[in-house]
Amino acid sequence: MKYLIAFLFIISAGLIFTGFLADLDISERLIGFGVMGLFLVVFPLFSWYRWKNKNVKDYLLTKENLDKMRERENQKD
Repeated sequence: MKYLIAFLFIISAGLIFTGFLADLDISERLIGFGVMGLFLVVFPLFSWYRWKNKNVKDYLLTKENLDKMRERENQKD
């Protein structure tokens, strides 16, 4: 999966750079397709790949997590 994400990122970045550097009639479209590829395909795939086995509640600022943080801070002192 990480190789697919890297491949799609390289393709999207290549489209963007080609659109900026080449003086073509379709340069604006190349930039647009590159940006759409990044934000509609690459970023969601990357986010899913990195978060698929993680518990979201561990990263939320709930009362329990705040209490745990305060306990750790008091133990350090």
